[in-house]
Amino acid sequence: MNSSDIFAIIQWWLTIFVIGTGFLPLTFLLFKSFFDKGYIFSKLIGLVTVSYIIFLLGLFHISKFSTIISFVILLICSSVIYLFLRKKQNFVKQVKENWKIFALQEAIFLIAIFFWSYVRSLEPNINGLEKFMDYGFINSILRADYFPPKDMWFTPFYINYYYFGHFMTAVLTKLSSLPSNLTFNLMLSTVFAFCFTEIFSIVANLYNYFSDKIKFIKLKSFVAGIISATLATLGGNLHILYGFFKAYPNESPVPIWTLPFLPFSFPNAYWYPNATRFIHNTIHEFPIYSWVVADLHGHVLDIPIVLLIIALLLSFMLDLSVKVKLEKLRLALVGFLLAVAYMTNAWDGAIYFLLTLLVIIYLNSQKFFDYKKIIISSLIVLVGFVVFVFPFNMNFKPFASGIGILCAPNFLVAKQHLGPFIFEADHCQHSPWWQLLMLYGFFYFFVISFLVFILKTKKVFRSDEFVLLLIILSTFLIILPEFIYIKDIYPAHYRANTMFKLVFQAFMMLSISSGYIIARILSNKNSKGYTIFYLISSVLLVTTVMLYPRQAIKSYYGDFKNYKGLDGTNYLNTSYPNDFAAITWLNKNVKGQPVILEAQGDSYTDYARVSANTGLPTVLGWTVHEWLWRGTYDIPAPRIDEVKTLYETKNLEDAKKIVQKYKVEYVFIGNLEYEKYPKLEEEKFKTLGKIVFQKGKTKIYLIKI
Repeated sequence: MNSSDIFAIIQWWLTIFVIGTGFLPLTFLLFKSFFDKGYIFSKLIGLVTVSYIIFLLGLFHISKFSTIISFVILLICSSVIYLFLRKKQNFVKQVKENWKIFALQEAIFLIAIFFWSYVRSLEPNINGLEKFMDYGFINSILRADYFPPKDMWFTPFYINYYYFGHFMTAVLTKLSSLPSNLTFNLMLSTVFAFCFTEIFSIVANLYNYFSDKIKFIKLKSFVAGIISATLATLGGNLHILYGFFKAYPNESPVPIWTLPFLPFSFPNAYWYPNATRFIHNTIHEFPIYSWVVADLHGHVLDIPIVLLIIALLLSFMLDLSVKVKLEKLRLALVGFLLAVAYMTNAWDGAIYFLLTLLVIIYLNSQKFFDYKKIIISSLIVLVGFVVFVFPFNMNFKPFASGIGILCAPNFLVAKQHLGPFIFEADHCQHSPWWQLLMLYGFFYFFVISFLVFILKTKKVFRSDEFVLLLIILSTFLIILPEFIYIKDIYPAHYRANTMFKLVFQAFMMLSISSGYIIARILSNKNSKGYTIFYLISSVLLVTTVMLYPRQAIKSYYGDFKNYKGLDGTNYLNTSYPNDFAAITWLNKNVKGQPVILEAQGDSYTDYARVSANTGLPTVLGWTVHEWLWRGTYDIPAPRIDEVKTLYETKNLEDAKKIVQKYKVEYVFIGNLEYEKYPKLEEEKFKTLGKIVFQKGKTKIYLIKI
């Protein structure tokens, strides 16, 4: 890596380190039962808290979003925490006693950031799939003085999407003083690092609780944490076995046993995205695929937050001596984090509310079923969620149109409405059992082994019980999309998004469970023969799923030789050099968020590249995305012709009407505009304004009417 990228990574990491340091006393209070005191989670608690306060200040127009305000909020929060909690938590003493584990986790975190930053530097382009959308959100937020941020693809409306993860990225961008063309890739590397280190901490503490009841063995806790962190962050599924068979189909998956076996065909045969689209018309992604394709989407940005929720719930399970005030504080904090999860990736708010309920019910049914405490605890979480999510929901309209149920029972007619449910007999798609086995059989080998192990030993620790709760919820999430789905605008892939959001979380929870289970069973010395068999089976299975990252990374990034750097926008200089110069000029010279006109185009194309790379709102960007966010195609559709008219009309009055309607201040004319509008009439723009930038055929007009 070149020195500028190394310095950028260090500057970014130092920013996160400072945030975490400021929230350490609060973290020590919340994670008293953790042997590492929850060190790694201080970074997340700090980032989420500071970002939310900045969001509220901007939403209610109390202060503008700026670097100075961001630093002031961080300083105030850290000062208050240290003032009230430093002595109470014996802060200095705890740091002295635990600095080695802190240093270890910090080293793992930094190495993980460097590792994935290097991978991204081989193909850093913020281009393709959903990247324009994610980058556009970040740039729009960075340009905003107040919130909610503007939709860069549908002026003058606000973003109608779950954007809080992008907001946190923008806050880190402000605090680090790095440009967004670097921080996009650095944030992806940071989420990768958080995923690894948070899961390491969760599982190490799980195993430490178990082992401490017998004999504290730090090494085994470390190994358990590393196994789970590796599986969750880098592991694939058993679909990788298709790579060992010749004539591997890219479409229409068939049973693996019908393919002729051909060893050593693996390097050339396997196409890694198929592991996430194996079941027809569905999506079942997992983290390593997300890191590889590098979409900084809500489900990726929410990974650190949901892991923080899991860690907090684990701290509930392991620390039963907590005082009432602290218990209520932690429950309210879970409600807050569930709200943040919802604002980042809506499904996760519901999923982890279910996990919270499971933990609450479990904790209050040990000696007797304390329904009163269950209700009160659940209400604290729910009220916290509603209160903290309310400011976001003031300007957000959900775009799901109902709940569909797969395969209506025989006693129902073909289509029948029952409240919010829509029974549709023609939607009878279910996942073949053998395909589910390919996707999740790896995990359920360990799950079944664990259940048998517990039944045989008849010894269940609290850490075992927490893992069982994760397994129950994960299994429910995998089964649920076989029966219901949330309706959206994709009729041919009607359950794709539902399955995607549910099984993504199931994958992570089962990864957490599997590393713990492997270490837990192998720690049993009563049956050497069984232990050896289990060890061999575990090694074979783990080795198999760990073949996936090699193929995926190699397919997308090459052979670790073509270093390009972390700047995600340099590709524009190659593909559209004149447009790149114009976009650079806009970012340097145009302040605020005046409206810019550019060519409208389809989703997942290079259209809307100006608004995405600048954060300047345009009349219409990716139409299908706006269709999804606005709920109907009828809302964005009329703008397609209006943009075309504004570029092609010779009638000055018609042009003025559209300019005034959308308050267009800049008109961009570049390669894609000439391609999209062959009858482009440029003379009227000379009348309506003047050229403020020109390089080759690319021009920017400043409109003055």
